Amino acid sequence: MSATKAMPKARAATRARGAPAGGSLLGAAVLVTAVTVLPIVVVLVTALSQGGSEVIAQVVRPRIGELLRNTVALVVLATGACAALGTGAAWLVERTRLPGAGWWRAALVAPLAVPAFVNAYAWVSLRPSMTGLTGAVLITTLSYFPFVFLPVSAALRGLDRSWEDTARSLGLGPWRAFARIVLPQLRPALLGGCLLVALHLLAEFGVLAMLRFPTFTTAILDQYEAAFDTGTGSMLAVVLIGLCAAVLAVEHLWRGRRGHARIGSGVIRRPEPRPLGWWFTPSLAALTLLVALALGVPAYSLGRWLAAPTAALDGAGLATALGSTIALAVAAAAASCVAAFPVALLLRQRQTPVTTAIERLCYLTSSLPGVVVGLALVTLAIRWLTGLYQSATLLVVAYTVLFLPRALISIRAALAQAPTPLLEAARALGDSPWRAVRRVVVPLALPGILAGFALVFIATTTELTATLLLAPTGTSTLATGFWEASSTLDYGAAAPYAVTMVILSAPMTWLVLRKRAVTP
Repeated sequence: MSATKAMPKARAATRARGAPAGGSLLGAAVLVTAVTVLPIVVVLVTALSQGGSEVIAQVVRPRIGELLRNTVALVVLATGACAALGTGAAWLVERTRLPGAGWWRAALVAPLAVPAFVNAYAWVSLRPSMTGLTGAVLITTLSYFPFVFLPVSAALRGLDRSWEDTARSLGLGPWRAFARIVLPQLRPALLGGCLLVALHLLAEFGVLAMLRFPTFTTAILDQYEAAFDTGTGSMLAVVLIGLCAAVLAVEHLWRGRRGHARIGSGVIRRPEPRPLGWWFTPSLAALTLLVALALGVPAYSLGRWLAAPTAALDGAGLATALGSTIALAVAAAAASCVAAFPVALLLRQRQTPVTTAIERLCYLTSSLPGVVVGLALVTLAIRWLTGLYQSATLLVVAYTVLFLPRALISIRAALAQAPTPLLEAARALGDSPWRAVRRVVVPLALPGILAGFALVFIATTTELTATLLLAPTGTSTLATGFWEASSTLDYGAAAPYAVTMVILSAPMTWLVLRKRAVTP
């Protein structure tokens, strides 16, 4: 009896020796959560101030049912398509003898650099009839499937071949071995990528507005633009927050608590690329078609804009916008990674109701449109933090709140494969908790940190609505420059800004691929 009671205490002591001080780590995670949840608090207070009867009257009406059906259909269909495309493309690139694996990695991540609203205009300009749910699913899938490809590809590179060989020796065929051995190990990365896609779809506006497909996000922005009605818009935002909470709950149930870190002796055995046989030509054609649709169509459309007789290049304006974009993107990416690391480390070390609540709250605000977060922060700045109003600091805070999940999911997936005994060994050799984390955990998680940095950097360069609201007077970014030109139908002037946004993502893509944990 006494030995049984001592076992949980021994485990807790071992965990405490390897982990940073619980109070400081929890405190850092709580501080990050408090900052991210502020816009939600403002939205809830504004909505509830309308009165109970008004809230019920606005929420219980046929229009809400239509918005709910459209939003749910878009999230389910596009997320499923991104999961299938991202996982299939990652398997072909990482586990088969498909030629040019390095080129395919870059090409399949590059669509993240093309703003979804630019992609939408490219398609609509070629096929004006592409509207509604079908067009929305196609364009959002082509824009967001890299969110699944990137973490699944990284996870496939880090798997140990020994487990698959053992399964094959026990009589399992290649597909059964993949389903029972490989797929469960990919679940954290796959679900994390799908979560990013779903949250992004809940907050998407530009694509859906161009395709005339109404969802809660477009309805919220319509209220703000038509009458600057923060009350009704906030009530619709509350429903959107509820949808986000449902998505988070489903992902949490499917993720489970099982870990897959390798702690045995010996080196990791990398899987040998498999020959595709007669599947080679169809597989190569499928990847070529995917890249052509995701990159070729926008490239063709931008080429037409650049070649238009009315195209005019404002070199000074473009250079100023480029400098502002890089400065803001670097600051936002660094802030997001710094904020996400203690949260991810806390979730790696313990799974309790408190840590689960911290994780989910960090995701909630990212489901809101950027304009809602922007207006909430403007309200806070005007009423209580006047020194931050119209400052770059407030804009970086908005970017961090919006894009924190991108860094958090990437870093958490990397930490999931960092063996805990190594951290405990560093503590046993005399390192302090945070020194052990810096020397052992950070190098192991560096690929995930860099992936998160790149994802936030790219997202910041293409963010539009929050930038329009919060950017200091006179500050222009590539996204706002493109939007200002395209809103006046001057697509020739808009093209250089769009092309520069695409080119700007190339160093970040190279950084992620160059610093990956495993060389294929």
